[in-house]
Amino acid sequence: MSNVSKWISAMRLRTLPLSISGIIVGGCLAAYNGFFIPLIFSLAILTTLSLQILSNLANDYGDGVKGTDNEDRIGPMRALQSGAITAKQMLFAIKINVVITLILACALIYVSFGSENFLLSLLFFVLGIGCVVAAIKYTVGNSAYGYRGLGDIFVFVFFGLVSVIGSYVLFVKRIDGITILPAIAIGLLSTGVLNLNNMRDIASDAKSNKNTLVVKLGSKRAKNYHYFLVGGAMVLTALFGVLYYKSPWNFIFLVVFMPLIKHIITVYKNEIPKDLDPELKKLALSTFFLALLLGIGRLL
Repeated sequence: MSNVSKWISAMRLRTLPLSISGIIVGGCLAAYNGFFIPLIFSLAILTTLSLQILSNLANDYGDGVKGTDNEDRIGPMRALQSGAITAKQMLFAIKINVVITLILACALIYVSFGSENFLLSLLFFVLGIGCVVAAIKYTVGNSAYGYRGLGDIFVFVFFGLVSVIGSYVLFVKRIDGITILPAIAIGLLSTGVLNLNNMRDIASDAKSNKNTLVVKLGSKRAKNYHYFLVGGAMVLTALFGVLYYKSPWNFIFLVVFMPLIKHIITVYKNEIPKDLDPELKKLALSTFFLALLLGIGRLL
């Protein structure tokens, strides 16, 4: 594997569409209300992508040095696990990525708020620092929250509430009720992706003392929790369509319900955790297309 290829693999590009789902929804809702600036949207996308890559690299590093990524793990082999990248190289890449992310975040805050909205600028700077810390601390360090079953809360907050509502505020400079239901729905689906990942890895995580929420709940209750996450998101997006109805195009997102329902059925029938691996990509892409169609449907 070439030097470039191994780093691209470590960045886990397949996770990137899910990470920008909330930004797409927030941007489209802002455009729907007459507020949209392409530069803000572009910087928000770039900042989010950089944060996701940071999270992926830190996750690889944290699980790698702890020995969680071993021969028992299901799914693609990680960079440290395979030996393609050393721990020292990964740590250096993480530091570089932190710098890039903070530069992008500062540029985004300046373009969005300038010098006229100091309090909002300060709030978003603190949020930016919080996002960077959360991306790293999921698996890195002795107090990694991903090892204590707290990953679901952080994913829901940052991928859902902060992503959708935060990106909307970048344009509009205020919080509006129209963002609440989509933010919760995207947060639930994003948490569903994490839950599915942890359901797949329940055996290896338990063996490595990575006490995810799935390890704490057990497989049966983790499945029920998963139905709540995916089903709840579907109910909330449907409710959003009804409450904010303007035209039939608003319901174009319903086409994504078909793969989501099929996904729930697959999880219900599953008895072998490793067989859930293909569902990760399906749920992540379904979330992305739901966000895209939810946003586009609002603009048509």
